[in-house]
Amino acid sequence: MADINVTPLVDVMLVLLIIFMVTAPLLVAGVPVDLPESRAAPLDNQVQPVQISLDGEGRIFIDDGEVTEAALPQRLAAIAAEPAPAEGRRIFLRADRGLDYGRVMRVMGELNRAGLNRVALVSTAEGGRR
Repeated sequence: MADINVTPLVDVMLVLLIIFMVTAPLLVAGVPVDLPESRAAPLDNQVQPVQISLDGEGRIFIDDGEVTEAALPQRLAAIAAEPAPAEGRRIFLRADRGLDYGRVMRVMGELNRAGLNRVALVSTAEGGRR
């Protein structure tokens, strides 16, 4: 027989498609909890946190846009001047594990000087999961 039998390939692909279709919504949704009622105002979930990243070469990125170290204070001051939610603007700081500790601390010092104090350091769990 000179023809390639693609039936097993199609079967495997359909099973994988179904698995991904079922698990994708579960990755976004949390644990179902029956919450009590409250008169408190809802939190503004539309405000996305600002992400500051330092790659392995020490380059600084603010939301996927590269920023020089000299221009960082001005950019952070502009971010701090933007209207923010009542609880303050959230900052996610990601840094490559091979970077010098002092370089990350300089960026954190600039964040503090700009008045952006709600900084979350992003890491991965053991095994590579976030």
